[in-house]
Amino acid sequence: MLKRQTIDSRDYRNAMARYAGHVQIATTATDGVRRGVTVTAACSVSDNPGTLLVCLNHSHPHNELFMQSGVFALNTLMLEHQPLAVAFSGVDHLDVDERFALAEWDTITTGAPALVGAATVFDCRLIETKTVATHKILIGEVIGLRVGPPGPALLYMDRGYHTV
Repeated sequence: MLKRQTIDSRDYRNAMARYAGHVQIATTATDGVRRGVTVTAACSVSDNPGTLLVCLNHSHPHNELFMQSGVFALNTLMLEHQPLAVAFSGVDHLDVDERFALAEWDTITTGAPALVGAATVFDCRLIETKTVATHKILIGEVIGLRVGPPGPALLYMDRGYHTV
C-alpha cells in the first residue's frame, strides 16, 4: 500500500507552473450574455464520439453561465493570439464586451462564440459536469468543428507565454 505524503499547496502550484499547457479560450453565450475564459486545463477525452473536457474555477460566479447555456466552444490559440489570452485571463480587468472586441468572433453550431482564425474551434454540447476541489470539469461532445490556418501554438509555462 502506498503511503500518502502531505504536499504543500505552494509547492504544488510551483510545480504546476513548470507544466506546459496549450492556451485556449473557452466561450459560451446564452440570452445575449457572453463569457470567455483563458484556460490551459483542457484535453481530448474520446474521438468516437468526439468529446473533450475543460476545467474552470467554480468560485467565479460568471462561470455558471457555462452550465446555464449547456454549450461551449474551445478556441485553440496561436502565438498571434497572446493579447487575447491575456485579456480573457482577466489580468487587464477588461469587461466582457472589451474582451470580445479585440478579435473577430462568429458561431459554428451551438451559438457559443467561435474565434475566427483560431488554430481549431471545438463547438460543444455540454454532456456532463463534475466538481473536483476548486474546479468544475465540463465534458462536452463536439458537434461543430473548424480547423484554422497552421501556425505556432501558444503555450503557457513558468508563468509566461511561449511557443513551439
